[in-house]
Amino acid sequence: MVDFTFNDDFVYTHDNPYHEKLAEFSHFVLRDKEAEKFKGRWRQEVFANGRPIVAEIGSGHGDFMAAYCSDHKEINFLGMDFRFKRSFQIAKKLAQLSLSNFRYLRARGERLNYMFAESEIDSLFYFFPDPWPKRKQQKRRLFQEHFLETAYKVLRPGGEIFIKTDHDGYAEWMMEIIAKQQLFELTFFSNDLRGEFPEHFLSQYITKFEKIFIGQNMKIKAFVLKSKKG
Repeated sequence: MVDFTFNDDFVYTHDNPYHEKLAEFSHFVLRDKEAEKFKGRWRQEVFANGRPIVAEIGSGHGDFMAAYCSDHKEINFLGMDFRFKRSFQIAKKLAQLSLSNFRYLRARGERLNYMFAESEIDSLFYFFPDPWPKRKQQKRRLFQEHFLETAYKVLRPGGEIFIKTDHDGYAEWMMEIIAKQQLFELTFFSNDLRGEFPEHFLSQYITKFEKIFIGQNMKIKAFVLKSKKG
């Protein structure tokens, strides 16, 4: 089942005080469909440079975003999440950084195709998404065949999706979907990222959620998908 947020006529609706509070950070925060106005124009009009663009779906508490932007000043980073209070907390954290290579989007990951033009993104990060574990909830999982079709469109040729999850069921779900599609090559997979590949790029950054899972001795599942776009 395709989530309704993929549709052309989708409208953000809310009555949440944190939506207005985010306006305090309007110099780097874009809310709802504001980000969609820059489709195809992120490099020219937002960042005013030709650097690679990477995006993160579900920025959580902003740990990875802040660290990665600090370590990689040569890229443009677009983090996004749709939770209001968490977005406000992330914005406060990001406002403390003396960097200009990022923007934060209070937006839905399902809307990638409306925020970015074809081949506009170089890499995509998707760490510890809500697994929606109950069977009746699974239709709400972002990782579906339609999502991969959308990601394929907005990623450059050879662009990659980096994924981490603590949830066995969601990892199995992802593997089943990956096996059905022909758009991406699975170039890396581990059922125990830190146990098997402690030196891998995906082991170098630990999110707040990840620290909790590691403390519970949960194994981190990781994927790297590479676009087959020529």
